[in-house]
Amino acid sequence: MATIQDIANKLGVSKGTVSKAINNAPDISETLRKTILDTAVEMGYTKLRRQKGTAPKLCVLIENMEYEEPHQFGYDFIIGFRQMAEPAGFAVEVVPVTVSFQKKTPYDVFMLQNNYVGALVLGFALSDPWMKDFETSHTPAVLYDNYIPANPFISSIGIDNNEGMELAVSYLKKQGHKKIGYLSSALGSHIMQVRHKAFFHAMKQNGLRAEADWAGASYYITQCVEKHLSRLLNMGMTAVICSHDLIANAAMIQCQQLGYHIPKDLSIIGFDDLPMCAYTSPPLTTVRQDRTELGKCGYYAISSLLNNVSIGTILLHAHLIERGSTGECKTS
Repeated sequence: MATIQDIANKLGVSKGTVSKAINNAPDISETLRKTILDTAVEMGYTKLRRQKGTAPKLCVLIENMEYEEPHQFGYDFIIGFRQMAEPAGFAVEVVPVTVSFQKKTPYDVFMLQNNYVGALVLGFALSDPWMKDFETSHTPAVLYDNYIPANPFISSIGIDNNEGMELAVSYLKKQGHKKIGYLSSALGSHIMQVRHKAFFHAMKQNGLRAEADWAGASYYITQCVEKHLSRLLNMGMTAVICSHDLIANAAMIQCQQLGYHIPKDLSIIGFDDLPMCAYTSPPLTTVRQDRTELGKCGYYAISSLLNNVSIGTILLHAHLIERGSTGECKTS
């Protein structure tokens, strides 16, 4: 691992100048600071040592995900992560990021400037600039529902989506359903692609027919439901699995507005088990991923990476939560 002296030797500057750049001292030009930071990243320097009396810092980088209230998707991730990291002696900071910020500051430089030794990454899209940075980063990061191959400093966590989709499809099959459709958000994220593929695989594994047009995907929830739900109903679907709970809830509302009864006319299954699922009308059957446990898992993965144990992917088991939005198929 590169040292401050190594960086100084390469650039022909003093060790003190390198230290000033890394520690954001004001008495150094921005041009020289950028050159030193870029060189530090290129050489694989990480600031694992800390000032006496201060805890090493981890961050939760979060984008496209609400997290401040208990009913929001990211809240339990952060709770679980803190429950493990803070007793182990780490300080945890939550850092909302944007695409524009990622374009201005490379991931490794951001981590170095802010003295973070590792990150849990939530809600990133495949097109985000830092997703490219993760391919060559030397600063440990654990990605939720994303995947970067062949970098020993990057790990992935999630649930077993193939298992979750198999649970949903086999459950509907036991209820007598044969024509099962699928509604999804746009396939521009890693996890939406994984679940889309998992649906067709589960249908095949259960000996059920599934054509390409039995699935529909759109960027906006309302657009997805309005564009594809009526089409699936007209094709004779008796059940629909949705890539996440918000689409499932919107589909139930749309069905009721069209005069369909849930689950008498159509069974609907969601994915994630958001807190609202117990209170929808009817309560939503869904595939649960335990977000508190996933947050804990994120810490386990970061701890391993910091101790030079190169974790690849950790998948937790999925669980089907049966509620009132599913029932026996009433048609032959």
